[in-house]
Amino acid sequence: MTLREQFEKAGIPNAGYNVRMADYTTFRIGGPADVMVRPANRDELFKVFRFCKENGLRFFFLGNGSNLLVSDEGYRGVVICPEGDFCKIEVNGYDISAGCAVSMAQVAQAALQAELAGFEFASGIPGSFGGGIYMNAGAYEKEMADVLSCIDYMDEEGFHRIGPDQARLGYRTSRFMTSGGIVLGGVIHLQPGTREEISAEMKDLAERRRSKQPLEYPSAGSMFKRPQGYYAGKLIQDAGLAGFSVGGAQVSEKHCGFVINTGNASCRDVRHLVQLVAEKVDDVFGVVLEPEVRYLGPEGLEPLLEERIIDH
Repeated sequence: MTLREQFEKAGIPNAGYNVRMADYTTFRIGGPADVMVRPANRDELFKVFRFCKENGLRFFFLGNGSNLLVSDEGYRGVVICPEGDFCKIEVNGYDISAGCAVSMAQVAQAALQAELAGFEFASGIPGSFGGGIYMNAGAYEKEMADVLSCIDYMDEEGFHRIGPDQARLGYRTSRFMTSGGIVLGGVIHLQPGTREEISAEMKDLAERRRSKQPLEYPSAGSMFKRPQGYYAGKLIQDAGLAGFSVGGAQVSEKHCGFVINTGNASCRDVRHLVQLVAEKVDDVFGVVLEPEVRYLGPEGLEPLLEERIIDH
């Protein structure tokens, strides 16, 4: 029985087949996924989740695709893209609850309209709210851990709500990266502010991004985590790698912490370039660069770099 027949027999709604992943990542790179499912509520999501588990099917939970590099061969499994109820935002006093599929920018706009301050840092982060929780996203010295008051997630036992301490939020990490739990959304707690001040802060941060980051090209944002005591982009620049390219993948001359797709980059190009950059920085400065971007291979998530770089 084919995957299509399995899904149709199980009555799984909103399923597509051989879906081109390049259309769902900000890198604009990636081959086809076997199946893409769009659950509209918790019941549909749990049905898909349980179906995959019971039938031994690989699955990957996709947010905005902004921190992801997908293999040229695609993904031999099920990509789950939540919508419907997972796109809701609600404001209650100083709290904003949002579903995992809402963008960080949408939550920042909701905070602006409600005159709530403290989420301006996230207004330019291109990911989803769920992805932001999953990796404890941040910018300009602030991160999700600073504002989260609770997190909703799902696992094989059902649905749960926990506090940020239980989520083990760290620098670009959380318990969900290893536990297998699926982030469904959460609640942030903000402070009262004025629309004028909040808007001015957001505009200032947006201008800083435009002036310093290569937003005119497809990318996955910052390629590497910040090494302790250093800045990845500065190390890469000082290693003489500004503008260095492999195929259509290039180290941005505007911000060396970004790898950009100049128009026809393959996943193979990006992986080769990132490997060479990491090796060069390690050779010149003795600093190990750890990728911030995740790599989705045909069989699932894999290390982006060779082991010898990670385990220096």
